[in-house]
Amino acid sequence: MVRTGLLAALFLLAACSAGKAPAGPDDGVILAAAPAEKLSDYGLFVDMASASPATGVMAYDLINPLFSDHAAKHRFVYVPGGEPATYHEDDVFSFPVGTVLVKTFAFAPDMRASEEGQWRVETRLLIHKADGWAAYPYVWNDDQTEAVYTPAGKRLDIETISPQGEALSLRYAVPNQNQCKTCHQAGKAIEPIGPKARHLAHDGQLTRWAEAGILSGLADEVTGDPFAFDPSAPLDLRARAWLDVNCAHCHKADGSASNSGLWLASTEESATRIGVLKHPVAAGRGSGGLKQVIVPGDPDASILLLRMASTEPGIAMPELGRSVNDPEALALIREWIAAMEAE
Repeated sequence: MVRTGLLAALFLLAACSAGKAPAGPDDGVILAAAPAEKLSDYGLFVDMASASPATGVMAYDLINPLFSDHAAKHRFVYVPGGEPATYHEDDVFSFPVGTVLVKTFAFAPDMRASEEGQWRVETRLLIHKADGWAAYPYVWNDDQTEAVYTPAGKRLDIETISPQGEALSLRYAVPNQNQCKTCHQAGKAIEPIGPKARHLAHDGQLTRWAEAGILSGLADEVTGDPFAFDPSAPLDLRARAWLDVNCAHCHKADGSASNSGLWLASTEESATRIGVLKHPVAAGRGSGGLKQVIVPGDPDASILLLRMASTEPGIAMPELGRSVNDPEALALIREWIAAMEAE
């Protein structure tokens, strides 16, 4: 709640900033055939040093963010005037051409207090061009005043302390453009991952989108997925919500891992497609000699947990976006599988 209020305040501050007349988003740069060299060229931020959003650029967050080596994330959406996005119950909203989804990744010396001493490492733009979505990664300079287009990706050394109090030396990976496409694949196109009703519907966020004129067709009552680490919510819903955000963008019918036959959206109703008693399509090293993706009542016999726990390339899942595992998620999925009734 506090974070949501802060995000809203930042948006209002940008919208009402007295004494400044920010140029705002540059639709010509946004829709140009080639990406801009510098992040500032888009006009999405009124001040690059503080990364405050320009007028018309709205902060938002997800109920359950994808795990990325404990990085903090700051999300913004820009929808050009005149045509709002269209609401869908289960799928990604339909955004008009010219929309920009902005996601900045940041670290702090101690991620137990992630707002203190935070520095930005990369910003990813997902832009809806006339011929489809395009993904562009930008890496921030040491002065935190600019980010530069980096299509080949980059490795960054990060020293921090995890939210669990563990000292971490990360070899953080900024993805290259092909890796962006891997996670965002939807058939032959790419599409956003996060902006779905079940990921956004909390703390009145979708109502604010509608009131701001960037979303149309909002249903009267929309229920989002529960926060995955809220013990007051049902365990099954929490585990499925975590798998949805972290895995379902690849593990779906038109995703990059469709050939696995493992579909992990929280809306999936088939136990077999979720992985229960499902044999892997290939018995390679990724299976670790185990026989089934999920063995009810037996987490240690389940390939799903084995791959989540691994940090070894070729075994670790998700394949991209992390070099360490997520202790909270491992505990959650372990509890979920252990609670399943064995047949």
